[in-house]
Amino acid sequence: MPLATLTDVLQPALRGGYAVAGLVVLGWEDARAYVAAAEAERAAVILQAGPGCRAHTPLPVLAAMFRHLGAAASVPVVAHLDHGYSADDCREAIDCGFTSVMFDGSKLPLAQNIARTAAIARMAHDAGVSIEGEIGVVGYAGGAASSATDAREAARFAAETGVDAVAVSVGNVHLQQTAQAEVDWNALRAIESATDLPLVLHGSSGIPAADRARLARESRVCKFNVGTELRQVFGAALRDTLARHPAEFDRLKLLSATEPPLTEAARKVIRTLGKG
Repeated sequence: MPLATLTDVLQPALRGGYAVAGLVVLGWEDARAYVAAAEAERAAVILQAGPGCRAHTPLPVLAAMFRHLGAAASVPVVAHLDHGYSADDCREAIDCGFTSVMFDGSKLPLAQNIARTAAIARMAHDAGVSIEGEIGVVGYAGGAASSATDAREAARFAAETGVDAVAVSVGNVHLQQTAQAEVDWNALRAIESATDLPLVLHGSSGIPAADRARLARESRVCKFNVGTELRQVFGAALRDTLARHPAEFDRLKLLSATEPPLTEAARKVIRTLGKG
């Protein structure tokens, strides 16, 4: 089917009390596995191309990959640019055929973040593409610190930018290898009272599965970005294959062996978020 936009999948999730998985793609094998998982669960999925992925594989190649998988899928698939840091990043993604972009101006002063995000939102909407913005800073495990989202700033950001979804910082952290993040429900409720837009949690690998399930049911969080826990599955599957077949050198056989465990892991992620 044709690729879906972020709005296409998040608005039904918001109304239906469930969420959609934004799965971070690094290559062909995991992209295939994620779409297979979504089809098995009869759920929409968001394929995300982040900065690391884009540094390894050109954006036009990723766009063609996502579009090919989406066209053959029986469920909605969104081609999403994750953490675009400039208008040029977002424009290239739109020109390549992505149906959703995220502009990350979270480290900018508020007024500058709003102005740049609003300009990119106009560009995206003119092309029929959805846009996600970020207010507050979601930090990194062992790296840059987080800055919690202020509800009043979130209200202004949502009202003045025209974005379709807002990524917030409420205890979630990128690149956590264990599920130990504690979401600040009070902060989240304050943000929810300030805007009616779908909310996004980056760094959701660090949020326990039971908490993700509750957030999907009981909050306006409609998109959970998951990458690290799936990369861990990929790495474990590859190491296991190499250990069991030390003489194997065919990359197609080695990498294809990662797809079944990746599919199963992605199914579990999707299943916890509910579906329409």
